[in-house]
Amino acid sequence: MKTKSKLSRRNFLLAVGAGGAATAAAIATQAVKPVATQPATGSDKRRGKGYQETAHVRSYYNTAKV
Repeated sequence: MKTKSKLSRRNFLLAVGAGGAATAAAIATQAVKPVATQPATGSDKRRGKGYQETAHVRSYYNTAKV
């Protein structure tokens, strides 16, 4: 009787492992659709300026020096 229980446990663990691998493969192969981005509007003045070193940024750099 012990031999049969070991085999069924082994088969169960093999099935769980194979099922997990198949699930991971299925998820990895799904195509991800890119999200459409909206173009920048003229009303958003902050957009597109990039990094600017202003007076408060320079004062932070001066206080952060070690």
